[in-house]
Amino acid sequence: MAKLRMIIDQVEAGTMLLPEFQRGYVWNRDQVRGLMRSLYRGHPVGGLLLWETAAEDVSVRGSMAGTGTHLLLLDGQQRITSLYGIIQGEPPRFFEGNPDAFTGLYFNVADEQFKFYAPSIMADDHRWIEVTRLFQQDISAFVSGFSEKEPENLPTYVERLTRLRNLLERDFHEEKITGKNVSTDEVVDIFNRVNSGGTKLTKGDLALAKLCSDWPDARTVMRDHLAKWESAGFNFNLDWLLRNATSVATSRAEFSSLDAVSAATFRQSLTSSTDYIGHCLDVVSSRLGLDHDRVLMGRMAFPVISRLLALNGGQFSSSEEQGKALYWYVHSALWGRFAGSTETYLNHDFDTAQREGVDGLIRSLERWRGGNLDVQPHDFGGSTTGSRFYPLLYLLTRVNGARDLGTGLELKAEMLGRLSSLQVHHIFPKALLYEAGYPRSLVNSIANFCFLTQNSNLAVGKRNPAEYFPEAESKHPGVLASQWIPQDTELWHVDRYEDFLEARKELLAGAAQGFLSQLREGTSQHAGQRLQPLAVSTGDETDARDAQVRDMIEEMVRLGCVKPITDTEIADPESGRALAMAEAYWPEGLQPGQGEPVILELDAEAADLPRLEELGYEVFTSVDALLGFVQRRSDSAAGVESDDGAAEEPDGSITESESATEFGAEMLELHERSRTEANYAATYFRSMLSELGPLETARKLLGSPAVSDGFAALWERGRLDLTVEALVTQPQFEELFTEQEINAARKRLDQFGYPVPGGAVS
Repeated sequence: MAKLRMIIDQVEAGTMLLPEFQRGYVWNRDQVRGLMRSLYRGHPVGGLLLWETAAEDVSVRGSMAGTGTHLLLLDGQQRITSLYGIIQGEPPRFFEGNPDAFTGLYFNVADEQFKFYAPSIMADDHRWIEVTRLFQQDISAFVSGFSEKEPENLPTYVERLTRLRNLLERDFHEEKITGKNVSTDEVVDIFNRVNSGGTKLTKGDLALAKLCSDWPDARTVMRDHLAKWESAGFNFNLDWLLRNATSVATSRAEFSSLDAVSAATFRQSLTSSTDYIGHCLDVVSSRLGLDHDRVLMGRMAFPVISRLLALNGGQFSSSEEQGKALYWYVHSALWGRFAGSTETYLNHDFDTAQREGVDGLIRSLERWRGGNLDVQPHDFGGSTTGSRFYPLLYLLTRVNGARDLGTGLELKAEMLGRLSSLQVHHIFPKALLYEAGYPRSLVNSIANFCFLTQNSNLAVGKRNPAEYFPEAESKHPGVLASQWIPQDTELWHVDRYEDFLEARKELLAGAAQGFLSQLREGTSQHAGQRLQPLAVSTGDETDARDAQVRDMIEEMVRLGCVKPITDTEIADPESGRALAMAEAYWPEGLQPGQGEPVILELDAEAADLPRLEELGYEVFTSVDALLGFVQRRSDSAAGVESDDGAAEEPDGSITESESATEFGAEMLELHERSRTEANYAATYFRSMLSELGPLETARKLLGSPAVSDGFAALWERGRLDLTVEALVTQPQFEELFTEQEINAARKRLDQFGYPVPGGAVS
C-alpha cells in the first residue's frame, strides 16, 4: 500500500515515471470528475501496477532523478496523472496530452458535486471551491466566507473540505514487477494483459518500445517530423512513419522485422525515409497538384516509393521514371491496392521493386487488376469528397488547366493571386436538385463537383446551370470545356441532370486516361511544371447535414473525444472492397486507444452494415444517436445519476398545462406528417418522445449544439415547417419555453432560410 501523498511526492521527485512505450494522457473531464467523485465517496478506484527497475535499463518519459531503482507506471497512468495535476496545479513532467482535462475543477460544499469552472453558475458563489486551491492552502482560508454568509452550515462545510483534503491519505494498492532479468518485451506483454480495458498499444507502439530502450529520443524525433508535415498541411500518424522507416531498414512491412535492427541502423533509416517522404510529397504536390491532406491519395503507397528511392540512391533516375512511379502511385490509390491485407501487398511490392523496379510494379498492379488499369466513366459514380476518385478530379483540375467560371483564369496559385482559395462547387445547386426529388447520393455525385474561387462560387450561388453556363461561356470562351462541362445545352436543365452526370463522367474519364497514359509513357506535357499549393474548402455553411456533422464534432471534442477523420472510405481489410463512405471515423475509438473503432454513416442503405459490425466497428447511422451515446458515456464516467426531468407535485402527480397538452399532440402530429408528407420516418424522434415526453424532447433538441437528424432531413426535403423548431416558435407555445430556447429555434430556422415568426434573430 502507498498513500496518495507519497505517490505524488515520488512523481514530483522523478522516482515514479512513465515508460516510453505508454501512450499519453487521454482522459476527458468527465472521467476526471468521476474519479474525484469516487474517491470522495470512498468508492474503490483500482490499484497500481509498477515496474521496479534500474534507471539505465529502460527508456522513460520525463526527467529521471539520478541513477538506481525507479518505479515505472504500467497501470494507473490516467488516474495518477489526473490526481497529480489537480493537487499540484500542473501536469507531471512525463505528461503528454491536454491539461484542460484536469484544470479548473471545483467542488460544491453544499451538494458535494464536482464540476469544471463555469462562470454562469460559480461566479460570486462562495460554495464553489477550486479543488487545486484547497490542496495548496489551509482550510482556514475558506472559513471566513462560510462564517459570514452561512454560519449555520459552517461545521458541515468544513467537514466536507477536510474529507476532500484527506484524500492525500488515501491508500492505493500497489503491485510491483521486480527482478534484474525482466525484459522490456515481458513487461510490455504484462502491460497489454492487465490493461485490456484501458489504452491499447498498436504493433507500432510495441516495436517503438524496444527501440526506445536503446534510443530514448526516437518517439520525440518522429513526432517532430510529423509536426513539420502537419504545418505543411499533411496529417500522418506515428505508425505510418514507422512503416516507412521499417521498409527502408528491413525491406519488410511487418514491425516485428525491426527486432533484429539496432538503434543506430533504425536512426539512419528514419533519417533516410523522412527524406524520401519529403521528396515524394514535393513531387506529388508539384506535378500532380495533390497539395493538401484531403486530396493526398494512397498514403500506404509511400513505403513502396520510399523503397524505390532507397534502391535508387534517393532520387528517380529520370523524369520518365518519376512519371512511371507517379502513374503506379495514382493507380494503386484509385484501386485500393493497400486497403486490404496491407502487409502482404507491401511485402510483395517491396520484392517486385527490388527485382524489376517501377516497370515491374506497374506490371504487377496490372495483373492484380486483371490486366486493366483504364479509368472508366462509371468510376466517377461515387459521391462525397471522401470517394477515391475525388482526389483524381482535383488532380485533373490542377494539371489540365481548368479555369474559373467567374474570372476565366486557370486555377493556379501564381495566376489567381489573392483569389487562390478554392471551394468545392456543386455545378447543379443542391437546393434545386433536392426540390426536384433527386437523392443525396446523386446530388453529391463527384461528377457534380468542380472547383471555383470563393468569389465565383458566391456569385453563382444557387443559380440554375441553364442560366449561368451561357454567361460564363460568353465572357470566357472555352471555360466550360476546361471544366469538362458537356456542351449539349439540353443537358443543362434539372430534368436532364442524370444525363448530364453520365456525359460529364465520359469527359472526366477521357481526361484522366489521357493524363495517366502520358505519365506512363514519359510524354507528359506537364513534366516540367511546378504547381504551387492552393487552399481548398469543402464545407457548405448552408447545408444542414454539413452543419450537423461539423457541430457534432465540436461537441464531441468538448466532451473529450478526439477529432475524427471526415468523409472517408472504409474498406474491407481482406478484400479491399469499399464498405462505407463515413461522414466521420474514429479508427482508434472515441478516445485514443480506448474502445472499438467508431463510424458515423448517414447513408446506411449504401453501406455494408453487417460486414462493418462483423469487423468490430461500432456503427452509428444517426448524429442524434451518436451524440446521445457520447453524452450517456460522459455522464456515466462523471457519475451523474439519470434524471428524467419531470416536475412533480408534493403528492407525486405530474402536472401539465393545457398548452403543454396541445404541444404534445402537435409533436405527435409532426412525426406522422413528416412520414406521410415528406417521406421521412423519424424513428429516433419517436423514441425520444416515448422516453422524455414532448417538452423535454423539444428542449433537448433546442439545447443541442448540432442540428438534429430530423431537421437535416426535412431541410433537404424543403419541409422545415415540419421541424420542432418551427413548432416552438408558434405564439401559442411561447409560455412553455424560455426566451433563450425560442431564440435558439429562430436562429436555427433563419440560418437555413426559413421565414421565422416574429422576424429573424441576429
